[in-house]
Amino acid sequence: MVGKKISYYKIQNNILPYVYILPAILLLCILMLYPILTVIWYSLFNNVISTKDPVFTGFAHHIKIVKDPVFRAAFGHTVYFTVLSVVFHLLIGLVFALLLNSKINPLLRSLLRVAYILPWAFTAVVIAIVWRLILNPMGVMNYILRFFHIIQENMEFLGNSKIALNVVTVINIWAGYPFVMVSMMAGLQGIPNDMYEAATIDGASSWQQFRAVTIPFLLPIIMSTSLLDFIWTTQAFAAVWMTTGGGPGRTTEVLSTYTYKLAFNQYQYSAASAAAMLILIYSMILAFFYVKNQKNRL
Repeated sequence: MVGKKISYYKIQNNILPYVYILPAILLLCILMLYPILTVIWYSLFNNVISTKDPVFTGFAHHIKIVKDPVFRAAFGHTVYFTVLSVVFHLLIGLVFALLLNSKINPLLRSLLRVAYILPWAFTAVVIAIVWRLILNPMGVMNYILRFFHIIQENMEFLGNSKIALNVVTVINIWAGYPFVMVSMMAGLQGIPNDMYEAATIDGASSWQQFRAVTIPFLLPIIMSTSLLDFIWTTQAFAAVWMTTGGGPGRTTEVLSTYTYKLAFNQYQYSAASAAAMLILIYSMILAFFYVKNQKNRL
């Protein structure tokens, strides 16, 4: 009888955790797994949704997308946009984290924390609208530049094909650096003061302490945040769509806006599904390196 009770409790303890997480697993399957499988299925057929009996085409749409010069340009813009954003997120976030972690007036530090983390408090849509107002030909930015005689005539920042991609990248940099800053601050506060004291006794300068103590301790956080930021920025949509819509022309077209236009402007759902599949593969490769980096830290 005792043996049966022990066996019952053992089975209950083994099964019960899975029962608790079952609702989350079901929700995950409904909201993520099913849509992904549906998109994969759509990408293998022609004229899905718009026709009753779609024709199986295999990987024809995938090959067509890869050969499309607009897709290649969008991929190049995405890489440029992402790499610059991640690099400057890291640099700005690290500089601000070092500043906030330094021995300054507590009140000033609190005010700076609020100011520096402010971009993180807004949604991507709000950020895009605010920057559109600032960069409008009759907006604040043109007024400031003309006031200091930097320009003579109002500029069209988001409508100029030569600088539009850089302008959108700057907007994304401003919006995304607080994540890196907060991560770096957590890392800096976890570095033992004994390390700095020992380095000071050995006669190390501030730069040598930064290079020999701070960077090695922050390196795992730098790798993790950079990879995660790379994945997120690759899939950025609102920042581009709400500011330029991929224009002027196709100069700010990125993979997310390219796929959106295929589906909802041109109604090429199969081609859009194929493009989404290629983005998924690209994101999975980045996610693989992120997971591998996390495992190496354990």
